[in-house]
Amino acid sequence: MREEHCDQFVADCRLRAATELFAHTWDVVVMAALRDGPLRRRELRARIGAISDKVLTETLQRLTGHGLVAREPGAGLRIDYRLTALGASLLEGPLRALGVWMAEHGDELLPAQELVREEKP
Repeated sequence: MREEHCDQFVADCRLRAATELFAHTWDVVVMAALRDGPLRRRELRARIGAISDKVLTETLQRLTGHGLVAREPGAGLRIDYRLTALGASLLEGPLRALGVWMAEHGDELLPAQELVREEKP
């Protein structure tokens, strides 16, 4: 099995591809915002809050490129963004599990992160 012996530095490694999905902070946030159904860009930005238009554009392009989000024409010139089946499976599978893990261990993780931030010059 190639995946079992995959070197994480090889470009076509599935493990590397999976971890890259978590490398961008806003990717998960945008996916979570789309959980309840398609949204227009303006609605998506309003739901998320503190995300710049440039970062939202980059995030949507990246998620669309990975097949996690799709652009759909709506009424008139409207463009909606929605999770694909692949995106929904990521959100409801590994990301839900990560949320459960964080709920259980966040009290341990967050103080450790704060301590590291305080130690930086």
